[in-house]
Amino acid sequence: MSADTPLAGVVVVSMEQAISAPFASRQLADLGATVIKVERAEGDFARHYDSIVSGSSAFFVWANRGKHSVAIDIDAPGAARILEELIAGADVFLHNLSPDAAARRHLDVTSLHARFPHLIACEISGYGLGGPRTADKAYDLAIQAEAGVFSVTGDDGMSKVGFSVADISSGMYALSSILAALVKRDRTGEGSAISISMLDCLAEWVSAPMYAAVYGGTQAPRTGRRHHAIAPYGTFTLSDESTLLIAVQSDREWQDMAVHLLQSPDLGTDPRFATNADRIRNVDDLEAIVNATLASLSPDEARARLAAGRIAVAHVNDLHGVWEHPQLRARHHFHSVLTAHGDIEMIDAPFGFLEEFPTPDWIPALDQHDPNVLARVRARGAEVLGDQ
Repeated sequence: MSADTPLAGVVVVSMEQAISAPFASRQLADLGATVIKVERAEGDFARHYDSIVSGSSAFFVWANRGKHSVAIDIDAPGAARILEELIAGADVFLHNLSPDAAARRHLDVTSLHARFPHLIACEISGYGLGGPRTADKAYDLAIQAEAGVFSVTGDDGMSKVGFSVADISSGMYALSSILAALVKRDRTGEGSAISISMLDCLAEWVSAPMYAAVYGGTQAPRTGRRHHAIAPYGTFTLSDESTLLIAVQSDREWQDMAVHLLQSPDLGTDPRFATNADRIRNVDDLEAIVNATLASLSPDEARARLAAGRIAVAHVNDLHGVWEHPQLRARHHFHSVLTAHGDIEMIDAPFGFLEEFPTPDWIPALDQHDPNVLARVRARGAEVLGDQ
């Protein structure tokens, strides 16, 4: 990777599978780190979830851009030494093994940090260390269920979030923790031991509704297409049956909506709707008024009135609509990536650096890596081990 990238020179070794750890290490690769993905002999099982993306798994393509793959049968003769050299030669070691498996192989972060003080060792587990659930298996939907996500998603029936939110949240906290640890090491010379719990991460993300439930005495009902605590804030149907999201965040915005869309300024200060709390209490009446107005207008006129009041609106896209989103396309937010089955187009990481630097443009086949990179990291690790 180019020396112009933010993490140029940083070596990451990740013993990973599925999504949480691979998603974290992919972000590090996008930022220019050299990422060595250690896979079992048969490969990360996410390689085989599907073959939708030109012969590759959509999940694997998403979470593994820009890495070097090294297939290791950990129980084979000499394999433990190879892994040990890779870890010792790295700046960061990341894994999402179970706590028991990590401890058996002395790959828990406490042991690694004690042995390699320079190393930033990070692990992701379902429930974290300590407590009655430490050893339990945990996958994304299991953690969504445990963290209360089902209880706040859906309408009359509970629903999961439609993407890997538990994996993503833990991957992003692993990423931010690793980046903070790199800054700390630059300042102090010391590595870090980091243990990320998927449950902890998703519990943080549901904290606002959880605090409201605990301190308010009752949990708000699931509201489907509506926001549970702000109104009007949800989807509405226009006269051509298309769907638009309308979002009002303050009393002043509601007053603007009353003037411009509803063309009834008195509704802005009507006691039923004057404050957000009033609007939530009377949300059915409020939406009936909005829906009646929208039904009486052409879609173009409705959009023009909303624009005149500077009311936030959004198209309700399906995934094809996102892929062709004019804003993403106008900002050139995609690039070509090479897989074992040919070129594909992928969306860029949203880090937002205004200066340009190279973006990884490959997905590794199993055991596909640059031998020189591997040899360099192993040689560095052998030196560290020789000093012990």
